[in-house]
Amino acid sequence: MKNPYEVLGVSPTASASDIQSAYRKLAKKLHPDLNPGDKSAEDKFKEVAAAYDLVGDADKRKRFDAGEIDETGAERSQHHYYRDFAHSDGGHPYMDTSGFADFMESDDAFADLLRRSQRSRANRRGEDLHYTLPISFVESITGANKRLTLPGGGTLDVTIPAGLVDGKILRLKGKGAPGAGKGAPGDALIQVEVLPDPRFQRDGDDISIELPISLNEAVLGGKIRVPTPTGDVSMSIPKGSNTGTTLRLRGKGAPQRGGGHGDEFVKLRIVLPKHTDPELETFVSNWTAGRDFNPREDRS
Repeated sequence: MKNPYEVLGVSPTASASDIQSAYRKLAKKLHPDLNPGDKSAEDKFKEVAAAYDLVGDADKRKRFDAGEIDETGAERSQHHYYRDFAHSDGGHPYMDTSGFADFMESDDAFADLLRRSQRSRANRRGEDLHYTLPISFVESITGANKRLTLPGGGTLDVTIPAGLVDGKILRLKGKGAPGAGKGAPGDALIQVEVLPDPRFQRDGDDISIELPISLNEAVLGGKIRVPTPTGDVSMSIPKGSNTGTTLRLRGKGAPQRGGGHGDEFVKLRIVLPKHTDPELETFVSNWTAGRDFNPREDRS
């Protein structure tokens, strides 16, 4: 910490009145309630409050000037802090209004601000608590009821709405940290992590899947079973289907905001048997049209 006199902008020989005046001026300028969201102003205010706590008190100022305690209020010989500003609840020095006692009895606007701040902090809202909840891809499409186990051993029941996307944050009101005094509890903010599924890919409200088919199914067509997030369905493969042929299953995608569902797109991939089939080899060898067909002739 800097020298408290330098922080307050006064000389070591300044009177108590001058120190109080300098502190009041800086406090009115830097107080967090007057600079919401300004981290730099808040940090400077903490430094000013700590400096005034030291040299604004006659006894502590005397001990500091004599070299008995340092800029933090620590005993120079024992390295023992006179006051620890890092409150266990994560608070700030301005949450303790003892340093403002000289100001809070007056009737000006700054004193009124301090009094209102003191009342609001005495009944402040609890902190929001953040958690991550992994869910399956299918659960993100269909919705689910999940139970989240908390670090302290408690649980939270979470309703996953259908169609939820990865990274979405769900808010459970009143399930966060308890408030102080009459303050309301905070909320639980749960970020959903959608785990990848080797079968499905999502693109907006549509999903896609690559499905292997046999040579017979590709040439002759037929009925096959296709996985969807809500279970397998039957789909017809047209005769002469090829690898890359994409078929649509309407309404088998994710729920849409305005109602209805996206689609599921099924991309076909022809897969030959793992082991060589002599009958297939003989057929292909004698298949004149097959030998004459060049699938690469149209490539540019």
